[in-house]
Amino acid sequence: MPPILIATRGSDLALAQSNTVLAACRKEFPKLHFELKIIKTTGDRLQTRAPAARGALPDRALFTKELEAALLQGRADLAVHSLKDLPTDLPPGLHLAAVAGERADVRDVLVYRIDNGLVPGMKLSEFPPGFTVATGSLRRQTQLLALRPDFLTVPIRGNVPTRLQKLHEQPETDATILAAAGLDRLGIRLARMGLLRGERAPKNLAYHVFEPRFMLPCVGQGAIGLEIRDEDERALEICRRLNHYLTFQCVAAERSFLQAMGGGCQTPIGAYASVTGTRIHLRAVAHLTKNVQRAEGASGLSDAVALGREVADKLRQPHPRPRP
Repeated sequence: MPPILIATRGSDLALAQSNTVLAACRKEFPKLHFELKIIKTTGDRLQTRAPAARGALPDRALFTKELEAALLQGRADLAVHSLKDLPTDLPPGLHLAAVAGERADVRDVLVYRIDNGLVPGMKLSEFPPGFTVATGSLRRQTQLLALRPDFLTVPIRGNVPTRLQKLHEQPETDATILAAAGLDRLGIRLARMGLLRGERAPKNLAYHVFEPRFMLPCVGQGAIGLEIRDEDERALEICRRLNHYLTFQCVAAERSFLQAMGGGCQTPIGAYASVTGTRIHLRAVAHLTKNVQRAEGASGLSDAVALGREVADKLRQPHPRPRP
C-alpha cells in the first residue's frame, strides 16, 4: 500500500508542527505508513526578497496554494497548516477536516532587548515614549498603538529565528511581537524572571505577554489545521481521530467571523473564541474606522458558525457619533 503523504512547508516552524501531526498519525494508525512531503510555497520564496521584489503580500494563500495544488493533483493526501495562514475560502474539492490536537497558547508576546535601562518583567506602561516595535502585522500594530499611542512601529519580515536575530543585532529597533505558540514550538521558552530561553533565542532578550483582553490574536492563532480532499474517506478517518472538537468549534467561529468581515492576514482584524461548559464565547476587534472597534457574543457549541457571522454583523453596524 502506498504511503499517506502529508504536505507541509519547509520552515522550521512548519516542520515542528508537521512532525507533531506525523507522530500522532503513527500513534493512532500504527499499521499505516506516513511520510512528510515538503513543498516550498510562493510566500516562502518571497520572504527572502527585497520589498520591491515582493510587492504587496496581502494574500494568505501565498503560504498555502502549493500545498493545496498537491492535494488536488493527488501528490499529497493531507496538508498541515498553521491555521492562521489558511484562507477562509478554500478551493473547490478541499475542506478543513480537523484541528490537530488542542490549541496552543494563543497570546502575542512583546520581545525586547535588555539595554538602555530596560529590564526583564516590565509592564507595558513602563516602556519609554518612542519605544520602537517591529511588526509586519496591522492587527498587532493597531492594537498596540491603541494601548500605547506614543510607541513607534516599523515593518519586519522573516521567520521567528530571523526576527529574533534582527532584534538582537539592530539597535534602532527596541522590540518585536511574536506568537507565543510559535516560540514554544521552536523550543523557545518564556522562562521565569521574564527572559527568553532556548538554543534559538539570542541572549539578553526579555518578554511581555499580552493577554487576549488587551491584544486579540489572529484568527486561528495557535491551532494546526488539517486540509484534505472532499470524499477522501481514508484521510477523513485519520482527521476524525486527530481532531480536537472544542478547538475545532472555536476556530470555526473565528473563521466564520473573518469570512463575514471579508478580511485577510493584512486586515487589522483579530478574534478569539473560548469554551466554558457548553457555551462558546467569541470576542473580536477590527480597525475599520479611526478607532479600534470591539464586539462579542456567545452561543451553544453547535452554533459556532452562526456566532461568527453574528459578531461580524455587530462590528459592521454603524456606531453613533458622540454628542458635542
